Amino acid sequence: MRTRTTDDRDRATELRHAIDRTGYYPEVVADGVAAAVAGEQVVSFFVHHEPTFERDEVRRHLSVVVLTPTRLVLAHTDEHPGDDLLPEPYTSTSTEAVSLSAVKSVVVTRNIANPTSGPSRPAEVVMTIGWGGVARIDLEPAGCADPECEADHGYTGVLSSDDFSLRVSAAADGADAVHGLLSFAESLSAATHA
Repeated sequence: MRTRTTDDRDRATELRHAIDRTGYYPEVVADGVAAAVAGEQVVSFFVHHEPTFERDEVRRHLSVVVLTPTRLVLAHTDEHPGDDLLPEPYTSTSTEAVSLSAVKSVVVTRNIANPTSGPSRPAEVVMTIGWGGVARIDLEPAGCADPECEADHGYTGVLSSDDFSLRVSAAADGADAVHGLLSFAESLSAATHA
């Protein structure tokens, strides 16, 4: 839930403290993140702990996004019940490092309650980052303006890049998390403009 903005300091220690505060396997998470950051300076970061409910159990998911001078690093850690391959409960951590020059878009959606009162703090923020690793296509039947037409007009659709998306809300995550994600998105946007 924490983020920091761009300046000359390395925020690796602050990142580690934010991971520790989640209480979610901090040694495992920090190890995966540190390996992906690979010794680069931590310019900005955001840590998001998200529990999910699976039948009668709570499963946890932690997302860590890190901005370095040259890359965007994403880490996801999930916990799993034992299975045939690993009988004991276990975690899986996936990391991805993306060159800042590859980042094509940083989309930030702010949801403001009661907008007639003027600007206020967002109640919810969604940050979507695209770099072309994942493309999504949404298709629907095409039509024409003639309501009596029965011809097959094929399909129409939208192709969009949707590599990473993160949503936080003041109600679920707290106002600091909303501010933190906005701050991280601003740092990332500033680092990716040409």
